[in-house]
Amino acid sequence: MNDKTSKLIAKVERFARQEQLFAPAEPGRALHLCAAVSGGADSMALLRVLLELRETFGYPLTACHVNHGLRGETADRDEAFVRAECARLGVPLTVFHPTDVGMTVPPHAGEDWARRLRYACFERLCREGIDAVATAHTANDQAETLLLRLARGTGMHGAAGIRPRRGPYLRPLLPLTRQDTESFCRAAGQAWVTDETNATDAYARNRVRRAALPALQSTNGAAVENLARFCEKAVSYTHLTLPTIAYV
Repeated sequence: MNDKTSKLIAKVERFARQEQLFAPAEPGRALHLCAAVSGGADSMALLRVLLELRETFGYPLTACHVNHGLRGETADRDEAFVRAECARLGVPLTVFHPTDVGMTVPPHAGEDWARRLRYACFERLCREGIDAVATAHTANDQAETLLLRLARGTGMHGAAGIRPRRGPYLRPLLPLTRQDTESFCRAAGQAWVTDETNATDAYARNRVRRAALPALQSTNGAAVENLARFCEKAVSYTHLTLPTIAYV
């Protein structure tokens, strides 16, 4: 790893220690960790960072990939890519399709259905012995979530955004931006695939990602980091004033 990748790995390590993300599952037994890998830059950076930190924290690492069955040949391409990369890196991989968890693709399936499918797959992993699933949410996802919740109407709990830990789900990349993950992959020589639906305005999150956030960043280049920092402050506020409520 070079200086750029080492600095980003160190940033994730500090965050993980601060949030105690990789604490042992129980005394004397290491956390059995699974990385959720879609094949995109964020998730490939997640996999590579977790591999680099594996010895430091002492967790056994596996990976999972969910083929939602929504994008035909390109979804199969992504699955094949993740299979090949996990084999190359020596990471055991579990691949899920909707039928593996008793689900079928409904007509006009959207973001909410895809999310339910992913978490049904994660829940099955946890039932089968995985202690925690790490997802590749970044500061950009945090900023997008905050803007969407504010637009729909939310209080301080909702403004706290994506938590670093929610039950068995861990978000170790929250201190990094999407630009960081792409820079990490380039510096590490790590390829990734791109979901073509990210280039459409079919979903509300895409519209925020493609229009709202760039507009805010044109005003202040640190807009993503500042919005994510606001979520951290909202977490502190809610811990001081109200009972904890889990948000995804």
